[in-house]
Amino acid sequence: MKTIRDVFAAFKQNLGLVYDANETEALTLLVVNEISGLSKAQIKAFPEKEIILEQAEKLNAILTRLQTGEPVQYILGHTEFYGLPFKVNSSVLIPRPETEELVEWVLTSVGSCQLAVSNILDIGTGSGCIAISIKKNLPNTSVSAIDISIGALGVAKQNAELNNTAIEFIQADILHFKSEIENPKFEIIISNPPYVTQYDKTQMHANVTHFEPHSALFVPEDDPLIFYKAIADFALNNLSENGLLFLEINESLGNETVDLLQAKGFTDIELRKDMSGRDRMVKGTRF
Repeated sequence: MKTIRDVFAAFKQNLGLVYDANETEALTLLVVNEISGLSKAQIKAFPEKEIILEQAEKLNAILTRLQTGEPVQYILGHTEFYGLPFKVNSSVLIPRPETEELVEWVLTSVGSCQLAVSNILDIGTGSGCIAISIKKNLPNTSVSAIDISIGALGVAKQNAELNNTAIEFIQADILHFKSEIENPKFEIIISNPPYVTQYDKTQMHANVTHFEPHSALFVPEDDPLIFYKAIADFALNNLSENGLLFLEINESLGNETVDLLQAKGFTDIELRKDMSGRDRMVKGTRF
């Protein structure tokens, strides 16, 4: 690697079996931006700019890891979600754009509803991206977040500090967390729980199945809504009257998730598609 053009050529040659051409170019642009400090516009405008030895060594090391399918976010140690910076590692899922849509739905619902919102709970917080993004945009609310993973909570706490947000983090397994939290009732509970079935797993990219935490992804094939049942029961006991439950869901189980919430007694249930046209989110009201 001597120039930026050479870097792009090397990444294209070595990542062809892992990513398609567009993904490879986007990854290369991201990595060169990170290592060189040049803007993406500068990188594109000056492909003959030389890469110094130290930068070339870092780029080679990153390329080696990318060839294994390791996500670039884990390699760089950070990503962006809802316009905010987040640290990530293999203890947490990489935040995704469709989850940003879920956060947006919560924020717009708060702005349009008659419900006075003071307490919000995020179940299965992972990196803390949902809880922190909501707190950042609703600074006068009290936000709590649950996760079973001590490692994930460690990352989430770092991200709360990074984004200057005060979040109450709780280590708990929602499948066995039946009692009420010793807090005022929540007006909003939100969750992006595990929902990937074993069949779904066979359709997924190796950079997800080999590197991201399985406990945050996969559910039993014979009980794919196991977390939704537990969260719905918990919400019935811990949501205030007219409180809202927001869930990110498996695109193949939208109707089943709606039926589950109806059977539990939630009302005004809405199933919403993501930007790709897939069933991705559900909202229900506790009366």
